[in-house]
Amino acid sequence: MMLLYLLTALFLAACAGFARSCRAVRSVVSVFFGVQLLFALWLVAGGRTDATSSVFFTFDRLGMLFFVLMTVVSSTAFFQSSRYLDAENLHEHKVYKISLMLLCASASAVYFANNVAVTWIFLEATTLCTAGLVYHRRDERSLEATWKYIFVCSTGIAVAYLGILLLGTVAVGGDMSYRSLSEGVLTGNPLYLKIAFLFILVGYSCKMELFPLYTIGVDANFAAPTPASAVISTVLVNAGFVSVFRVYRLVAPSPVGEWASQVLVIAGVLSVLVGAVFLRRTNNYKRLLSYSTVENMGIVAIGLGIGGAGVFAALFHATAHTFIKSGLFFCMAQVGKTYGNYRINRIGDYIRINRVGAATILLGSVSLLAFPPSALFISEVMIFKQIVLDGKWWLLAVTVLSLCFVMYSLFSRVLQLCFRPSGKSCESAFKASPVFAWTGFALIAVSSLIGVLQPEALVSFIREIVTF
Repeated sequence: MMLLYLLTALFLAACAGFARSCRAVRSVVSVFFGVQLLFALWLVAGGRTDATSSVFFTFDRLGMLFFVLMTVVSSTAFFQSSRYLDAENLHEHKVYKISLMLLCASASAVYFANNVAVTWIFLEATTLCTAGLVYHRRDERSLEATWKYIFVCSTGIAVAYLGILLLGTVAVGGDMSYRSLSEGVLTGNPLYLKIAFLFILVGYSCKMELFPLYTIGVDANFAAPTPASAVISTVLVNAGFVSVFRVYRLVAPSPVGEWASQVLVIAGVLSVLVGAVFLRRTNNYKRLLSYSTVENMGIVAIGLGIGGAGVFAALFHATAHTFIKSGLFFCMAQVGKTYGNYRINRIGDYIRINRVGAATILLGSVSLLAFPPSALFISEVMIFKQIVLDGKWWLLAVTVLSLCFVMYSLFSRVLQLCFRPSGKSCESAFKASPVFAWTGFALIAVSSLIGVLQPEALVSFIREIVTF
């Protein structure tokens, strides 16, 4: 089934490439997202958990969770993109939507890959697909961002490849599947395992937007069209998280498990610190949301590293973050269209121009800062509780102080956007569409409902992932 899905994506991408009108391109890509929706329903309703497909893919709970999230975000991004791309020619429509479609297909393969080498291959494929989105504007800035993205991601993936080679030393019979490696790591050389995990974490950090290679994700979001940035900051970041999570779950029971946990905590703390610093220094709203992603992935890494309830909280946090961040990016697309730029020091008084959009951005920012009823409040409290139980007071102090600075930096900038007089009236002919705002509101509201209701089905599903 997975192979059929991937072949369908390639076939539809080819059809879109030969299309002779923007309308035909939209129709073809609509078919893909319809297939993706049916695939998600087939997985969830059909009870295909832990079924193996095409040898190298397994429909486990971890992959299913993030595939469903990807289906929601990517379908919404495609719909929003059709309204956002109002001045592009046929060629630009083709490249953008084919890249978006293939990025989703590649990310899906990462979610379900049961082999560390297959995960690596499709993560590299996401680099090429994302490059098509980053270069969409075809100007000097986007060209620079594209080459930087390809170079840094390729370097990161090459570093991860070295880690995979070292991890292969414990493979039983040359089998690089996660199940086979889970047996070999128990008796593997601790030095090799430490270096392997460190290389893989550093390499995949360019996808997860985690320290040290977080900068390339920020640049990609800055250059790409804003609906595409919503996909990059959620779908692609989640692919990086899934890849790191699977490798961490391999080494956790091994003699180097505690060491790997400490590395994750350090990477997480540094990411939170980076987010706290640059949220205040940046002068662009898209970069502001991107650095927020770095900060949130840092929290996820800390939760994963401290173990216990923190692992559940990390997955819960990543799930809620997907809804909130995508909703904010969709609303921010209207800001860029309205003012013609995202400069923090040049725009303001958005509440007068688009009340629904401004209110949604305010709500999303409060949710992103983990104020109740945001689901992020639940996950962060669980992580803090686990930190206290472990007696790591230094970690609690650093994290809490950094998050206080994040709150001030992020919300003060959002208040400027909504209420500060801009000094000049907005002369843009663009009229804000309420569809963008209400779509963003719906996604953010879902996160709040998850925080308030904590659905038993979702909680049980994540617990099964943690205890598998």
